[in-house]
Amino acid sequence: MELQLNGQSAYAYTGGRAFNADLPCVVFIHGAQNDHSVWSLQSRWFAHHGVSVLAVDLPGHGRSTGTPLPSIEDLADWIELLLEKVGVGDTAPNVSLVGHSMGSLTALECASRHPRRIQRIAMIGTAVPMPVSDSLLGAAKDKEPKAIAMINTWSHSPRGTIGGNTVPGMWLLGASKRLMERQSPGVLHNDLAACNAYTHGMDAAAALDCPVLIVSGSRDMMTHPKAAAKLAAAIKNAKSVRLEGAGHSLMAEQPDAVLDALRGFFA
Repeated sequence: MELQLNGQSAYAYTGGRAFNADLPCVVFIHGAQNDHSVWSLQSRWFAHHGVSVLAVDLPGHGRSTGTPLPSIEDLADWIELLLEKVGVGDTAPNVSLVGHSMGSLTALECASRHPRRIQRIAMIGTAVPMPVSDSLLGAAKDKEPKAIAMINTWSHSPRGTIGGNTVPGMWLLGASKRLMERQSPGVLHNDLAACNAYTHGMDAAAALDCPVLIVSGSRDMMTHPKAAAKLAAAIKNAKSVRLEGAGHSLMAEQPDAVLDALRGFFA
């Protein structure tokens, strides 16, 4: 599904079903240097079980044109513009946001800034704040292949680095590396800088009235599960699910477990 937003083409995968604005809507928001494809299993399941799905490519990512947006606040407003364009949540909150990493911050900020449309949010592989080290920021700016290698190693559990894909013959590290490599130059540094600069997330979390699901991996080296627990404690209506053995790339390492957590939350 292609839309025109702010004069640019925006792409959203609809899970193999035509989008229907009359149904409840779930928006899947990817993380830094990723695109909609990280949600393949989850988006297709919901699209075939009575929900309209928008698994977006954020501006400058995947099949969406334009330059990447420089802040989490800008990304949150872009999601709101998308929802307005497709006509969901206009009369009552019937939109759920599911975000991973940078996408989880976007979901949080969008729900905080635009609560009239948002029914619930799920934050996967999250931490608030989400600081990025100077060494990684510097590598992303000047030595992007090195930054990709760093992220790829840190995003997977020890088991994930040597195998463990639920699809026989698929290579977790290789697939992740290729996904990051196909984004445009400069996107990675932009995304990491946006995460690093987002400083008022705990205030946004404390102000939320909608239900929130937080899914963390016990072996996550990018967003530690202790940070996820701290975030959950700051939210009025939060449910936490911890996936044992999973790293930061939860949808790749444990796709069925992520789907089960979302199904339980949405039920």
